[in-house]
Amino acid sequence: MILKTVKSVQEALQGVKDNMTFMLGGFGLSGIPENSIAELVKLNVKGVTCISNNAGVDDFGLGLLLQKKQIKKMVSSYVGENDEFERQMLSGELDVELIPQGTLAERCRAAQAGFPAIYTPAGYGTEVANGKETREFDGKMYVLEHAFKADFAFVKAWKGDTAGNLIFKGTARNFNPCMAGAAKITVAEVEELVPAGKLDPNQIHIPGIFVQRIFQGEKYEKRIEQRTVRTRS
Repeated sequence: MILKTVKSVQEALQGVKDNMTFMLGGFGLSGIPENSIAELVKLNVKGVTCISNNAGVDDFGLGLLLQKKQIKKMVSSYVGENDEFERQMLSGELDVELIPQGTLAERCRAAQAGFPAIYTPAGYGTEVANGKETREFDGKMYVLEHAFKADFAFVKAWKGDTAGNLIFKGTARNFNPCMAGAAKITVAEVEELVPAGKLDPNQIHIPGIFVQRIFQGEKYEKRIEQRTVRTRS
């Protein structure tokens, strides 16, 4: 059994450098790799490209990297909760590539599976398709989209074992599974780390073959972007 465990987030992020491309799992603030993001802030890496469904909020998630001007380019789908993101994009400080959400997921999945590209109908006839190859299949037009190329993928799971097998919980099972294995190095942080063989094989969402490094994270805040509650009756 190949063990993928590292002792700390510092060891997990060895090799991270300026001007790299990172994938970061999560949807909103659900299932984001909080410990890895905090360490990226401490490392003060610059000029990075981040592939993520969204950019966190002003003072949490990827918003922390944006505050320190560490991100050169964001490749995202939904970015409506971050005022600093909006300011940097409108001022020209931040390069932004907005992608339909399904296309974002499939470009991750293509990289994970080793496919160089996919054809998708999303975006055909719009600015999304400008400059891209298009092709007709069965009377319908499709746009060629290339698989992502990333140096690191940072994913967060509920439970994992020392061999890198992962189980996700609830809505944290969003972009995390399709980003695992979609970069040169996948770093998984988990809330609970158990010995290999302790997880029920039928419950595993991502096998350890897609993970190079795994560690147990600490002090997860698990913030909620927009808390909505009912008034007391």
